[in-house]
Amino acid sequence: MEIANLIQHIEALIFASDKPLPTLEITDLVNNALGFMDDKVSLDQVEAALEGITEKYSADFYPFEVVQSGGGWQFLTRKEFHKTVAQLNGEKFLKRLSAAALETLAIVAYKQPVTKGEIEAIRGVSSDYAVHKLLEKELVIISGRNEHAPGQPLLYSTSKNFMDYFGINSSDELPKIKEVLADQLIEPTAIKDTIQPGEEKNEGEDDDNETLAVSDIGELVINNDMGENEEN
Repeated sequence: MEIANLIQHIEALIFASDKPLPTLEITDLVNNALGFMDDKVSLDQVEAALEGITEKYSADFYPFEVVQSGGGWQFLTRKEFHKTVAQLNGEKFLKRLSAAALETLAIVAYKQPVTKGEIEAIRGVSSDYAVHKLLEKELVIISGRNEHAPGQPLLYSTSKNFMDYFGINSSDELPKIKEVLADQLIEPTAIKDTIQPGEEKNEGEDDDNETLAVSDIGELVINNDMGENEEN
């Protein structure tokens, strides 16, 4: 089958599906639909067609695009039109999540599967309401029970809606904690080892080689480079 014809079949499948379609499932569906053909469509052909589709809808002319999100391919409205189309689905996602809900969602995303008790141990406050709101918005799901903990408490994990909402395919695509906190890291503070009034400088001692700094873990260290940098 020519790629141009294959593209149309794939577009129709993605458009009609109410869930993200993985590449393998698209391949199977196309072959089932075209069972009369002697040669089956290969995975490589489908992947090539998907590349053409994503390139086609990447043009600014379209208010939507085809992206791989939530574990499969789907048509998604471009972000500049989110508020417009959200009116058709009520205000489910128009309202911003509260700080408590965002904090709880972040814990679930990075620690999943996690119990409510573990969430509260990290936050230090009750999280009943925050968890309830996240379940209501279908960003979090109950994924089972912790059979090894007393009372076998419920376990919470992020949902496919969470992946769709944030445009990722799995929790592995979440930014690393180090990246999230990068902007908040405190730079070491340089402290010049100056001679106080009444003190004498030891023979052979070089002020530039006695530059001190406070490290990011709070330790006082000698940093010989800082003095050299200040002279340059």
